[in-house]
Amino acid sequence: MKGLVMEGGAMRGMFTAGVIDVFMDNGITFDGAIGVSAGATFGCNIKSAQPGRALRYNKRFMKDKRYCSLSSLIKTGDLFNVDFCYNILPNELDPFDYEVFAKNPIKFYVVASDCVTGEPVYKELKNCRGSEMKWMQASASMPLCSRVVEVDGYKLLDGGMTDSIPLKAFENMGYNKNVVVLTQPKDFVKKPNKMIGLMKLFLGKYPKLLKAMEERHIVYNEETKYVNQKAQNGEVIVIQPAESLGIGRIESNPDELERCYQEGRRAALEKIEAVRAFLAD
Repeated sequence: MKGLVMEGGAMRGMFTAGVIDVFMDNGITFDGAIGVSAGATFGCNIKSAQPGRALRYNKRFMKDKRYCSLSSLIKTGDLFNVDFCYNILPNELDPFDYEVFAKNPIKFYVVASDCVTGEPVYKELKNCRGSEMKWMQASASMPLCSRVVEVDGYKLLDGGMTDSIPLKAFENMGYNKNVVVLTQPKDFVKKPNKMIGLMKLFLGKYPKLLKAMEERHIVYNEETKYVNQKAQNGEVIVIQPAESLGIGRIESNPDELERCYQEGRRAALEKIEAVRAFLAD
């Protein structure tokens, strides 16, 4: 089966948005897709068949205090305001096409981190309504910037804490021909998290999650090594920036968002024929 794997990275996700828009523009389809954090919240537009949407609403609202602000973090515990991001925005201001999402045969999964077990959880979203939208929220709920999301008996936070690049997980689901979208360049090496001390203060009741965060750089670097080896063997195609995108995690400058998006488009267009041939084999 043909799969699409999308790493997160907050506003580096504009790169991913550019990549998937090129896929949609060129009729590239997959049997399944899996997204982590921004790879989920922006990547879901490939199933709802809405090219341009992720760039459009981020350029329009990133400076809007209702969307993302310190005041929201202080008042609600969430830097990205939950009601605005997961209700007002998709239901009123820039409507998400739930009907197309539900009818599109591509299966769509998000990754979230189980605070209790410290393990990743993979959830298929079939219609993106109700509790499924909570899973989307959970996948992108960055530690220290978000409250723990409680849904379906789980306590969840950002999927990138436990499985930033879920290629192996997708392969285990039966997806054996995968395109992987990364938001860091090939030579990137993740270092230990400098915020562990603060995380221990706020997430101390979740020791297994903290252990996962302490080891995250090791796991991430192992994952990129695995992806690179698979790419070298011709078993996957990787699309990633040639160099660091240099964009802030909560970048609000629309020109910077556009630049990052266009980098994704360029990277995808450079490999579009290779992707087409790879998926057709």
